[in-house]
Amino acid sequence: MKNEFGAMLLVSAVMFSGCSPDNEGDRAQKQHSSEQQVTQEEITDATFIGASEGNEVKLYKATNGVKLNMNGKAKDFQWANPGDTGTDPQVFYTDVTGDEEKEAVIILCTARGTGLSMFDIHVVDKDLQEMKFPNYKEIVAEYIASNVVKKDANTLGITVKVQGKEQNFDFEFADFGFDPQPDLKLEQDELAFGGQITYFLEKQKIKLNLTGSVAIYPSPTYVIDFTITYAFDDKKNEFIVDQIDVKPVEYKKE
Repeated sequence: MKNEFGAMLLVSAVMFSGCSPDNEGDRAQKQHSSEQQVTQEEITDATFIGASEGNEVKLYKATNGVKLNMNGKAKDFQWANPGDTGTDPQVFYTDVTGDEEKEAVIILCTARGTGLSMFDIHVVDKDLQEMKFPNYKEIVAEYIASNVVKKDANTLGITVKVQGKEQNFDFEFADFGFDPQPDLKLEQDELAFGGQITYFLEKQKIKLNLTGSVAIYPSPTYVIDFTITYAFDDKKNEFIVDQIDVKPVEYKKE
């Protein structure tokens, strides 16, 4: 079983429905759906916390999550910890699906602390529907295999297999600022994940930086960086894993 920590985020939407009037003009004026036509000034039950560069997307903290206003349409989402960690949300309005239609991309910091930096991402289309992503646990379970061994008092050996390619890394304990560890007994035989989860945009591609760790007292020691590039599958109408790059974490020696 993969070693993991962190919490699963509950993502859902508050939906509204209504009836269709008899004629075309009335329907345009009275239709009720999962979205509301609003202006920024009309949102009085939430606190503004971020916007895209051109203000096409505005994000507000509400009582139970957020209110997203996209080009005058608003919808409530139950996203966790919007702005609660002291890190401002990142709000983008760009085409990340390749269909020449721009989406709202929201990156939220969900937890932070010593050795802990966790983010989540939400992509909402022009109809205010949230798009599906494989989360980091699903990615680890399906795409990443690893093995961790203590080779000797000075060396930690890590083997990683990703997308059919195997790589081997040796780390000296001195690389992490530790003295030789003759008495160290590893409590895991594979990498742990969940403490470092960072999403970012690069050339309209969504990427995830996921760092694997080994428990070396007094805290998890991060050793391998995995950079996942997502692609949009228009047949499934969801994002999938396209590419995973692997490299060792570089520690600065004093």
